[in-house]
Amino acid sequence: MRAAVLTVSDGVHAGTREDRSGDVLAELLAGEGFEVARRVVPDDAGDIREAIEELSPGAALVLTTGGTGFAPRDVTPEATLDALDREAPGVAEAIRADARARTPHALLSRGVAGLRGVTLVVNLPGSPGGCRDGFEVLRPALRHGLELAAGDTETAHEQT
Repeated sequence: MRAAVLTVSDGVHAGTREDRSGDVLAELLAGEGFEVARRVVPDDAGDIREAIEELSPGAALVLTTGGTGFAPRDVTPEATLDALDREAPGVAEAIRADARARTPHALLSRGVAGLRGVTLVVNLPGSPGGCRDGFEVLRPALRHGLELAAGDTETAHEQT
């Protein structure tokens, strides 16, 4: 299964900062058996939206890192919403709720999640720890969610 990591950072894009959060996500995804593609874009809504649109047809999952806070250039959620067909608010809510147990700054995260076609797109924070923690929240339901998004009708699904 294929996944993509999209790092949103002016500094990483300019080559003045290391992509530590992207590295963490790529490692976590590879550990779950995903073939991982990587892309870096600056904090620009058009570039972010375009990258999601280009990455999503070839990936079951696109994880973004960075650009989810309150800074004026933090536009990842808006760009992501422009690229999505359907939102998945429970994913972003669960990631924020988990992070809130660790830091009050979780309240400042504006990350979103949703589907573009059959691809799940999830915004994660720009820190390695935030990415690691957010992925751990997502991981238990990830395969099941990706199967549902892809139209799997063979797997037995528990109804709630």
